[in-house]
Amino acid sequence: MVNQPPITSLKSLREAQAACTRCPLYKDATQVVPGEGPPRAKVMFVGEQPGDQEDRAGRPFVGPAGRVLDQAIADAGLARETIFVTNAVKHFKFEPRGKRRLHKRPNAHEIERCRWWNDYEKKIVKPHIIIALGATAARSLMGKIITISKVRGEVLTAPDGSHVVVTIHPSWLLRMDDEAQKDAEYKRLVADLRTCTRYLRDEAA
Repeated sequence: MVNQPPITSLKSLREAQAACTRCPLYKDATQVVPGEGPPRAKVMFVGEQPGDQEDRAGRPFVGPAGRVLDQAIADAGLARETIFVTNAVKHFKFEPRGKRRLHKRPNAHEIERCRWWNDYEKKIVKPHIIIALGATAARSLMGKIITISKVRGEVLTAPDGSHVVVTIHPSWLLRMDDEAQKDAEYKRLVADLRTCTRYLRDEAA
């Protein structure tokens, strides 16, 4: 990171992220997984970290959780191609289990070290509203531990002045066995995402 050129575009940001050694996660991950989407997206989604498929593809939310998110985005009346999608942590953290790589939650140090990149993303994209998908994303954006159930669906103001809506991470739905509960929680997720639509409409009024 010494003598790093100025980061003023998503292209220069991706190049800088590819060389990131700010925490140890880069050592075991296949590659960095930068955010993607329009450079002036009004809506930004922030997840936790790349999963196994994202780590291999180098793109965020392309695995099972991404497919759930895509459907929820569509059901909320939004379009994925108009949204900037990223993660609080840019490298896949995992525990080897035979031939499988099992997800491990990033710790406070890793979240804090990666916030640097999220700050750059926000400066470049300048989203009007940000959706935090899960507790890790909420902690990164709000700078403190957030209890999702207490603030879910509300428009919060982050320390940097950005507007944030906290909801669940779609991967949580994939771990549910009760179909009725899963359906109810999916509908709540869609309702939370619709907050973006209302916010942007009210902002434009």
